[in-house]
Amino acid sequence: MINVKLKDGNVIQMEKGSTVLDAAYAISSGLGRAAMAGRVNGERVDIRHELNEDCELEIKTFDDEDGKHAFRHTSSHILALAVKRLFPGVKLAIGPAIENGYYYDFDKEGSFSAEDLTKIEAEMKKIVKEDLKLERYTLSRSEALKLMEEMGEPYKVELINDLPEDEILSFYKMGEFTDLCAGPHLASTKAVKAFKLTQVAGAYWRGSEKNKMLSRIYGTSFPKKNELDEYLAMVEEAKKRDHNKLGRELNIFTSSDMIGQGLPLFKKNGTKILQVMKRFIEDEEESRGYEFTQTPLMSKSDLFKVSGHWDHYKDGMFIMCQDPHGHGDLFGDDVEGEVMALRPMTCPFQFAIYNSDQHSYRDLPVKMGETSTLFRNESSGEMHGLTRVRQFTISEGHLIVRPDQLEEEFRGVLDLTNYVMETLGIKEDITYRFSKWDPKDTHKYINNPEAWESTQNTMREILDHAGLNYVEADGEAAFYGPKLDLQMKNVHGKEDTIITVQIDFALPERFNMTYVDKDGQKKHPIVIHRTSIGCYERTLAILIEKYAGAMPLWLAPVQVKLLPISEKFHDYVEEVLAKMKKMGIRAEMDDRNEKIGYKIREARNERIPYFVVIGEQEKDTGTLAVTSREKGNEGSADLDEFIKRVLQENETRYNYHFAPKSTEE
Repeated sequence: MINVKLKDGNVIQMEKGSTVLDAAYAISSGLGRAAMAGRVNGERVDIRHELNEDCELEIKTFDDEDGKHAFRHTSSHILALAVKRLFPGVKLAIGPAIENGYYYDFDKEGSFSAEDLTKIEAEMKKIVKEDLKLERYTLSRSEALKLMEEMGEPYKVELINDLPEDEILSFYKMGEFTDLCAGPHLASTKAVKAFKLTQVAGAYWRGSEKNKMLSRIYGTSFPKKNELDEYLAMVEEAKKRDHNKLGRELNIFTSSDMIGQGLPLFKKNGTKILQVMKRFIEDEEESRGYEFTQTPLMSKSDLFKVSGHWDHYKDGMFIMCQDPHGHGDLFGDDVEGEVMALRPMTCPFQFAIYNSDQHSYRDLPVKMGETSTLFRNESSGEMHGLTRVRQFTISEGHLIVRPDQLEEEFRGVLDLTNYVMETLGIKEDITYRFSKWDPKDTHKYINNPEAWESTQNTMREILDHAGLNYVEADGEAAFYGPKLDLQMKNVHGKEDTIITVQIDFALPERFNMTYVDKDGQKKHPIVIHRTSIGCYERTLAILIEKYAGAMPLWLAPVQVKLLPISEKFHDYVEEVLAKMKKMGIRAEMDDRNEKIGYKIREARNERIPYFVVIGEQEKDTGTLAVTSREKGNEGSADLDEFIKRVLQENETRYNYHFAPKSTEE
């Protein structure tokens, strides 16, 4: 007998050789039926994994990420078997579980049609009903290669050849289907009761444009049909809110193939929203003691060699070389001439400003801010709408502090970011990730283990003192220091980093940044790298999706739309328009020769916070027929009172933190 310690601390005894599934049934029959995978001593394992010694065990169901992974990984194998049955000549590539679903890549002549997907789904239903068992076994490298060669699966052969010599090569057999796979998987196909194939896309083998384009079928699956229906309804709502679609419909941004991928063009509405956001951030940061800088968009490569970006980030940079022979600009650094690069960040430039003056300990902290346009050479497959682009603008800032100021200033940054997220209305959607280095992958980072451990311990203490609820993630740090990432999921469930706050132990020394301390000695400061609203383009994408294009009044590109009933009221409406604009309200008049009903529908479709109808009665009485986006038809309102109301609403959203505190506080 062996002792198996459960997650709740209880210990059960099992016979040696019992499986994870046996243990689940030993706890309860309900858990046994729901079990999909397990973790033994923290390692994810298959449901049929044998327990041969004392261990700690967690049973995973569909409510857990590990359970979902096993469920959907099995779904991908069901998909692959269905495709092989219907299209025997297709070659298999890879088929993993992913967030919210799964996919499988196939090498097929031509793509899969919508009709093909219907046939594949029908075949998958047959496979589920067949209740096929999934059997795991291992083979030696030579046996594995022979099997895959005999099955005519060249992509599997390539994968096997690229695995380490000592890798355990596991396979899963499901009916007549066998696949090279690490697992884990369900015990049989019958549990996959609800699934849907969602789309077909192209995907390069191993993600490289140099390789063949394969056909990728995406799908999702759930244990119950009602769960699938709820998810599909959510996906449809997400499509309506997708910023890439909605942002174009609302004339926020567009793109041009002649200009290039990842280079959005902001139209009037988008430019106004960005302008309001930037002014809000710059005013807020200035009120908190930041000094603003303006630095070049490019630099000699020497700067990035000192910072370490040349060694750790070069592939993500746009590099240029001036040809000394007058033949124009050449790209790359393998020719004679001065090598330049567009900046992927602003920190080295602001460090140069800091170093242009001498500093005493009394001068610190020095807080520099900049609305920085940056450039990063993203691959074509990574770019999407406004969330990942090649040119973008961020609210970049660097705080140069003494060690004794680090925690206070870090918490000041947190206060700033919390205020910004609160004002934008997305604070409740934010999660926190403490991103650390990976000591097993030192080539990605400045290799100073002691400094990494010390800095990470310091950051952890600060986060704990601040009471943040965060997760830790190895391998997600910046190359020069750990960071706190503020994460948020988009409407499709993909998590993006919105804001980062980093503690930098390396670059102050590399750039010889110093201050004269109380003892008269020169010392290196610590740098906090931070953004306050993050990348403006990505944050705008999140706001479009969050509000389905209906921006809060203070962010709306047009706050009030004036709708004259007929042309004879245009002169009066222009007077109203001028008065509103003079008071700082973003108002427009719809002077098109269209019926009023059409104009009203258009204003609603444009998500305008307020539209007002003006006719004979309104002109004679100095009133407006007001309709608000939130309350609908509000009836008649006095012009001056309405202007006052809009201004107050705008100020409430924008500057509520300046409201005087009560004496009790």
